[in-house]
Formats: sequence, C-alpha cells, structure tokens
Amino acid sequence: MGRERSKYKDNTKDGGRFIQLPVVVLECPNYQKLSFPAKALLIELARQFTGINNGRLLLSMKFLKKQGWNSSDVISRAKKELIEFGFIFETVKGHRPNKASWYAITWRNLDKIEGYDYGSMKNFTRSAYNNIVIKINTLNPSSGAKSHSIEPSVGIRVASTTPLEGAIKVLNGTALNPPNGNHIYIPSTS
Repeated sequence: MGRERSKYKDNTKDGGRFIQLPVVVLECPNYQKLSFPAKALLIELARQFTGINNGRLLLSMKFLKKQGWNSSDVISRAKKELIEFGFIFETVKGHRPNKASWYAITWRNLDKIEGYDYGSMKNFTRSAYNNIVIKINTLNPSSGAKSHSIEPSVGIRVASTTPLEGAIKVLNGTALNPPNGNHIYIPSTS
C-alpha cells in the first residue's frame, strides 16, 4: 500500500535536487583561507555530485563555460587552491586533444568507477580538507625577498674616454704631430 508521491509534494521549496555541502566543510580553517573563485568553483563541483559519481566530476573550461565561467586562468588558480587545501582530489589526469581531468570531493567516499589513474584509489584521503596546510616557499629566505641593485656597491662610475694626462702627451718637449702638414704624407727619417 504505497502512497502516491504527488500527494506528498513539498511545496515549501523550489526544485528537487540540492547540493550536499556539509557545514563542517564550511567551518574548517582551510575553507576560510580559500579565495572567492575557489569557493565558487567548489560549489560548481558539488553541484555535479549525484551520489554515485564522486571521482568523475569535471572542471574543464568547456564544461564550466556553460555555467558562466569565462577565464581559464581563474579556473586553473581556483582548482590549484582546492587541490592544495584538500577539498578536491584529481582521479584522472586529462590530456590533449580532448580528455578532461576527473575530480572527487573529499568530504565523501570515492566511488568505484572504471577509468581512474593508477594509484588514485590508494592515494585518496577522505576529509583531507581538515589537514593543516602550511605553505613553504623554499626559494625565498625566511626574512623575505630583498631587492638588490645590479650596480657595484660603490656606485656607478663613468669611465673617461681620454687618458687622465690628456689626449696628446708631449715627449721631450716635442709634439707628436709634424709641424708642417699631415704626418701620413711626410716620409719617415729613420
């Protein structure tokens, strides 16, 4: 004796589907560190989850363009943040010409779907967003990057184009140029 579904229709809300985004995810410290584009991208990813496809969610430009995303650079930076802070996990690495990467949200178990990259099932960490992420930049000294000039420490010196004693030096009181005419036309006496 089943009840008719239409008889118990919920008129207190619009639509039937909803996004499963637990409050524990929204209240974790790593979520507070995310940029606004990363938070928006996380909602786009959660919107795709149907209950049986965690690990096959898409973040490609072709897919997200339909949702109003216009910048592949913004998508790339936001995706990098979400992976770094443990909110999503890449299960398949995409490649050209038309193989998109697949992703999983980490507040749900990874669904068993054919086609994951080798090691994805083993490397997936549930609730990875709870791990504390410390950014270490090994290329900069701990005191921070300093701006150094490229000139010598004593400053820039302009070298003189003439010797310090002058352009022509007089030897034994005689001039280097012949007294009458150009030295090229006068034969040598030696």
